[in-house]
Amino acid sequence: MDRPLSPLLPSAHVDTFARDHLPPPELWPGLLLDDPELHCPDTLNCGAELLDATVERFGADRPALHCPGQPSWSYGELKATVDRIAHVLTDDLGVVPGNRVLLRGPTTPRLVACWLAVMKAGAVAVTVLAQARAAELATVCGLARVRHALCDPRFVDDLAKAEAPGLRITAFDDLLRRAATKPAAYDAVRTSADDVALIAFTSGTTGRPKGCMHFHRDVLAIADTFSRHVLKPTPDDVFAGSPPLGFTFGLGGLVVFPLRAGASALLLEQAGAPRLLASVAEHRVSVLFTAPTAYRAMLADPSWASYDLTSLRRCVSAGENLPAATWHAWHEATGLRLINGIGATELLHIFVSAADEAARPGTTGVPVPGWQARIVDQDGNQLPDGEPGLLAVRGPVGCRYLADPRQTVYVRHGWNITGDTYVREADGYFRYVARADDMIISAGYNIAGPEVEDALLRHPDVTEAAVVGRPDEARGQIAVAYVVLRPGARRDPEGLRNFVKAELVPYKCPRAIEFLDALPRTATGKLQRFRLREPGTVQ
Repeated sequence: MDRPLSPLLPSAHVDTFARDHLPPPELWPGLLLDDPELHCPDTLNCGAELLDATVERFGADRPALHCPGQPSWSYGELKATVDRIAHVLTDDLGVVPGNRVLLRGPTTPRLVACWLAVMKAGAVAVTVLAQARAAELATVCGLARVRHALCDPRFVDDLAKAEAPGLRITAFDDLLRRAATKPAAYDAVRTSADDVALIAFTSGTTGRPKGCMHFHRDVLAIADTFSRHVLKPTPDDVFAGSPPLGFTFGLGGLVVFPLRAGASALLLEQAGAPRLLASVAEHRVSVLFTAPTAYRAMLADPSWASYDLTSLRRCVSAGENLPAATWHAWHEATGLRLINGIGATELLHIFVSAADEAARPGTTGVPVPGWQARIVDQDGNQLPDGEPGLLAVRGPVGCRYLADPRQTVYVRHGWNITGDTYVREADGYFRYVARADDMIISAGYNIAGPEVEDALLRHPDVTEAAVVGRPDEARGQIAVAYVVLRPGARRDPEGLRNFVKAELVPYKCPRAIEFLDALPRTATGKLQRFRLREPGTVQ
């Protein structure tokens, strides 16, 4: 049963900006909150629940955070640091509940401690990518009315260049210097379960970034659905991965999920394929989060065979479609079944997935317990199995844009419309077709780019592939493939075309193939297809 959309529980926020700028209740999606596992008290602070409650359950001496070249932090040390920082926020910097606090820096224990301190202080975290440029930062600060920022000292200059009105920037070094004199205990603000805890901004690859507002209960909901039922973590797990904390894929996989389970996380500032491989081997990582591109890059690494990866037991792939070829290659090399998943910033984390014997290459999976999914047409009518349409999702978390008219595009008829074209198979599995705006229509034929990409990736010389539509006077559009080859491979477009023709019906074969050294991606690793559609914008 859907939870009534209003009224919200009384807020503890003194600064009411976030609640004041939620979408009207009638524009929210339906929320599924009747599951007893998702029950939470009216008063809830997710920072205290993830940290203080975990210390009570598992003890303060367990390892919490690891960082290469530095001593590990125990849960007790993390809690003391977080509480001291929370005192600085409230006592020295004047942060009050509801203030937005921007967090900027690479993935380090200090950034995690700052995020938890913001939660416990009842403020609203706005975590951005360390690589964000001044113009992007200015936009985010303006949209969220940010007045406080905690920043790694290496990235302060770019943040200052944003010239956000009234923004007070505190570097981590100064923050920790002040924190050293504060008490090691802090009573978390008694926020409402319905208070906004964070505003996560979409990558902004096209158009103006959208701020996605998530409540304290939402943060726990992703751990109590996907993590609890699909990942099934244990306190002895060591989590690691490539997504930064400014990306909700990383926030969940490297902070929320391990802390909720009493496990630990290895935090990597740089997480390319060689570093991931070395880190898994050295730190005995057991749960890995990264994108399909990274799994392919690790498999192609010349030093692959020298790394001991036997500690791995769970490998999660999200951020973009996982081709069946990559799933099979990883399984053959490691014996592990990749856990495919689709998530969204709007819904905080993964909502369709499958693991272990339930994992099926070529499909994303089934709705995660606590979530529902179906395929609909443009009018919201449910489509029969086997027919492609829009993926519609609802669960304990829903899209709530920060004062953005695009709320009515993402939420329709009470469902979150993710913008992905999917097919629901007769057995209930969901199979990705394309982004709804990425379907290529050529001479009357529908061509799903990811299907052609999957075929190209089955070629032994291809390490990455992206297929987009290009305007064509005769056909309306033609399929164009952009391909990255393994080192030393010969560029043979006709050979690749013939290979695809042997894999797919001929009309799906790319009319043109272009070779690149790398595909254009955002800082979060998402493919920038819009750049590939514009000839001359990539080399």
